[in-house]
Amino acid sequence: MSKLGTLGHKLHRGEVSYDFVGKRKIWYSFSILVTVVAIVGLVINGLTESIDFSGGAVFTTSKTSLSVSETQSKISGDTDGREATVQKLGNGSLRIQISGLSTSQSKKIQQEIGADLGIAPSKIDAEIVGPTWGKEITQKALEGLIIFLVLVVIYLAIAFEWRMAVAALVALLHDLTITTGVYAIVGFEVSPGTVIGLLTILGYSLYDTVVVFDGLKEAGKDITKQNRFTFSDVANRSLNSTLVRSINTTVVALLPVAALLFIGGGILGAGTLNDIALALFVGLTAGAYSSIFIATPIVADLKEREPKMAALRKRVLAKRASEAARAKEAAARGETLAPEEPDEPVDLDEDEDDDEAAPAVVGPRTQRQGASGASRSQSANRNSRGRGRPSGKRR
Repeated sequence: MSKLGTLGHKLHRGEVSYDFVGKRKIWYSFSILVTVVAIVGLVINGLTESIDFSGGAVFTTSKTSLSVSETQSKISGDTDGREATVQKLGNGSLRIQISGLSTSQSKKIQQEIGADLGIAPSKIDAEIVGPTWGKEITQKALEGLIIFLVLVVIYLAIAFEWRMAVAALVALLHDLTITTGVYAIVGFEVSPGTVIGLLTILGYSLYDTVVVFDGLKEAGKDITKQNRFTFSDVANRSLNSTLVRSINTTVVALLPVAALLFIGGGILGAGTLNDIALALFVGLTAGAYSSIFIATPIVADLKEREPKMAALRKRVLAKRASEAARAKEAAARGETLAPEEPDEPVDLDEDEDDDEAAPAVVGPRTQRQGASGASRSQSANRNSRGRGRPSGKRR
């Protein structure tokens, strides 16, 4: 743990850095591949809608020793030709879900399921859901998603700039596509809990992105006044300085979600938790990835297309090439090349106080006077040390 803490401190101080922005083509390729797989899975499998969206009936039995496979085998001929989804709940009861049933059909199937399983129909709870309510939920969810995305883009464009707003929007769409694709591939049902989870991960996905953008905004204020760093260099350093915080935040958020998904839904059998837990787990993971590997590199790509940033990059690369050539020539002559006076670096830690005060800005005449005055003062001090002592020596 101490090594991780030391590494995190070095990352924040810029002593250790990984070139996330410089290797952005690798991340772009990987993201495109994952997104294509998610879209293909979504097209082939489609989303399995719960009865909250498609309408139908849910039958909950009393405690029974029957397994899921035995239950599906027994009721296979009594579901009116519709597929039944059976789940074993934590208290030993069964949850049987059949989509597209009317009220009259559900009463008939309730009697038949009771006879097949050897359970009195009165001990089977039936819940009927109409498809109209599900359509309203879908419509409201889409409206909320669109409004959220529009407000996010407007806010980021005002607080930062439009390039960062575009990068954040791309990252959000990336996260939503992957999450829905995983739902289609895994075959989990899309329920109102899924919609809640999808809307929730948008905020988590934006959190790390905005933190990096805020540091990048401060670091890039006077970037064109120096010739040492390109915008990509500054963006990469800003990303590295917040990397440990982003990882810690994501891990802490994933722990309770993983408990819901793997322990609550997998071990204890609380199937209703799977809907929201899977959306949160996949969305949080994708959001952490996109904030590091997608959003910031996209901003760097867009910014370096600006004329002033392109000119800065040209100057920086030319200076680096010149320094490399001088170093090579000096090495060929067996000489040690003296380092040039560096430009003022771009400070990403502006909130830290300096130990030394900045020198006052003075003109050439004042500088000469100050220098000569300082020389006279130092000479006077040296002379005064010897007064009253033989030969100016210490006693």
